[in-house]
Amino acid sequence: MASWFFVLLFLVGNARATTFNQTDLRAAMDDMRMKSYHGFVILLKILNSSHKNLLNSDITFFMPADQELSRAAISPDRIEEFVLSHSIPTRLVLNNLLHFPNGSLVPSSIPNRMISITNCRKMGVCMNNAQIVTPNVCLNSAIRCHGISTTIAYDNTSFSDIKQSSAETIVQRNEKKGAKSLQYAAMKKNRLLH
Repeated sequence: MASWFFVLLFLVGNARATTFNQTDLRAAMDDMRMKSYHGFVILLKILNSSHKNLLNSDITFFMPADQELSRAAISPDRIEEFVLSHSIPTRLVLNNLLHFPNGSLVPSSIPNRMISITNCRKMGVCMNNAQIVTPNVCLNSAIRCHGISTTIAYDNTSFSDIKQSSAETIVQRNEKKGAKSLQYAAMKKNRLLH
């Protein structure tokens, strides 16, 4: 009988944790809407409705403005990747970010993707290539979020830049190099003949 009590207690505790996360998510999305980050709210709603286990309360989102978000090449199967690459798995307000040593690397919510935190003096704090332009948007929940100037780029690419797969890009780049080499060889041969 006592073991069933502990199992029931455990299940009730887990149900409360899920409700707590949903309550935090709703409060965070309300804060985002108040600061006009509607596009990011839509992405979170899509992920939340697809039953992806995305959120816990220990997360900080970095949200591009709607205009920047509209330029991003996000396919439906990459929404989760986009949102996670624009977050870190801990709660940080701007004051916390200001105390990181310049150039500190912190993990994003995607394994093997690191975000460099740079204090850009006059510009404020930058996350890789993106500047925090609206700090501390989410203050009414355990979730933290900040508005950023553009989508976060990793290894010189961002979702705004990615319109095709990297393999296609490499093939196209090699084809261009090959065409230039052929043109150069033809020009050199013509000079020798004349």
